[in-house]
Amino acid sequence: MFDKATYVNRRAKLKELVKSGIIILFGNNESPCNCPANGYSPFRQDSSFLYYFGLNRDGLVGVIDIDNDIETLVGNDIDIEDIVWFGSVDSVHDMAESVGVKNSAPMKSLKTICNDAMRLKRRIHFLPPYRHDIKIQIFDLLGIHPVQQKEAASMDLINAVVKMRSTKEQQEIEELERAAVIGYKMHTTAMRLTKPGVTEKYISGQLDGIASSYGAMVSFPNIFSQHGEIMHGCPSMAELESGRLVLCDCGAETINNYCSDNTRTYPVNGKFTQRQLDIYSIVEACHDYVLDVAKPGVKYMDVHFAVCRLMTERLKELGLMKGDVDEAVAAGAHAMFLPHGLGHMMGMDVHDMESLDQINVGFDAETRPRLDQFGTNCLRMGRRLEEGFVVTDEPGIYFIPALIDNWKASGHCAEFLNFDMLETYKDFGGIRIEDDVLITKDGCRFIGKDRIPYHPKDIEEFMKNN
Repeated sequence: MFDKATYVNRRAKLKELVKSGIIILFGNNESPCNCPANGYSPFRQDSSFLYYFGLNRDGLVGVIDIDNDIETLVGNDIDIEDIVWFGSVDSVHDMAESVGVKNSAPMKSLKTICNDAMRLKRRIHFLPPYRHDIKIQIFDLLGIHPVQQKEAASMDLINAVVKMRSTKEQQEIEELERAAVIGYKMHTTAMRLTKPGVTEKYISGQLDGIASSYGAMVSFPNIFSQHGEIMHGCPSMAELESGRLVLCDCGAETINNYCSDNTRTYPVNGKFTQRQLDIYSIVEACHDYVLDVAKPGVKYMDVHFAVCRLMTERLKELGLMKGDVDEAVAAGAHAMFLPHGLGHMMGMDVHDMESLDQINVGFDAETRPRLDQFGTNCLRMGRRLEEGFVVTDEPGIYFIPALIDNWKASGHCAEFLNFDMLETYKDFGGIRIEDDVLITKDGCRFIGKDRIPYHPKDIEEFMKNN
């Protein structure tokens, strides 16, 4: 938690942006894993509720009556049964007071608040829910069927939340730096443990332990796989094999719920082959190029396509692509190798505010992506950068056998791709390098004082000596 003034000031700004009506911000409830008493652990609060109310307890709802300037924390105090099993916690009244909210009320009062507002035809603002229990609660409170709730959610509130959470305060940047410290420990541990014969699952499990011992949890399920061509490849019981590359995409979430997100790709035996270096050096150059071009006022979509052009030029030099570079990128031929966007917003959520719809978070009327083009339809961030934004820089090159076969059979982008040479790379896997980037007044910088090794010589030296 930050200090009380942080949450008071954030709610005041939110009221100013939304202007009128009643805002209802739902916190999360405990979520059962396989039976009611066995919940997923640790409990994860809704990020927007945390941002404005800072309270990490289940079963809470924040109500902000803008017109009457009344703020209320709604929730039930725990009973003696819960105290026996989980210990005492602050009362809802005391929790409200700790974040500058003057009023508290039991959960049953929320129905009365909503009924009174609907009777007076007042606007009730809520964010699109992503948990089914909250969808049912909204249905009970407002009579809006779950399939209609995304459309019924308040765009005024969504836009206000996106505006506020996109620009990180100094204390948030410091928290992201703390997450980077944990992420560094995770990634360098993975590099140290990577050897032929060790299972993907074993190393991933060690990363989970580091994240939970230094912070709250991992910021997303670990991706640790020798099949780097699978974007979200889960760690398996497969043993690591000499001569192959392994891709490690993982991050930590601090105790205050701010995230890190980094990716490294390295050889299982600690030594790159020339063929691996040929591809790796392209991804490395694209990754570093972002530092030269990302700055306030520049559209991140333009940064993405600048990276795509650089990648295409270098792939042409290897003989994997051909033809005019600009025409190839316009046709989407580069998506054979890079079927995702350059990056996404990051903060309290690893894909920051994704529950509010990526179109609302990463784009505006000026930068709507081409949803009809493969690859471009997966962009998560395209809008103009502003000082205080935090985005990921994660170019990659992947050789996906099914995609190669599909495009080859249909002749898609055949004028720009050397399918005969692509056939020889079907066993290659994939490479991604990812770091978190803070947009500064004049440019940008990576978050994290210690850089996880990613230059080939640094990786080989680290793996040899550790």
